[in-house]
Amino acid sequence: MTKYLHTMIRVTDPDATIRFFELIGLKETRRFSSDQGRFTLIYLAAPGEEAEVELTYNWPAEDGSFEEYAGGRNFGHLAFQVEDIYATCQTLSDAGITINRPPRDGHMAFVRTPDGISVELLQDGRLDPAEPWASMPNIGSW
Repeated sequence: MTKYLHTMIRVTDPDATIRFFELIGLKETRRFSSDQGRFTLIYLAAPGEEAEVELTYNWPAEDGSFEEYAGGRNFGHLAFQVEDIYATCQTLSDAGITINRPPRDGHMAFVRTPDGISVELLQDGRLDPAEPWASMPNIGSW
């Protein structure tokens, strides 16, 4: 069973973006910050809905400069929860789809649509790392 989870967009002003989405009825559902990764993830959803918009705010660099997003780079990926990430990735691979970020951890993988849109696959729960996936390198960008 596949379940739509979220769409990620990169933002330069989280507060302004949250205010924008609040105007159309979305509310913040959760937030996560990583000091080591220097980013904050903010999730928003419409009342009663599970599917979310993930706002990714990459903190300014040590020198105070901000990352700029051009050519749609502010749009990150679509995310889908899958019942068996290994079986899903094998089905995609058998169909000639490149697994850009293999599910080495038994939890997350990335692939791209024929138009190059990044799609994140997330395991419903966690599976133990398994070969051949655990040893596969990343291919291209995701």
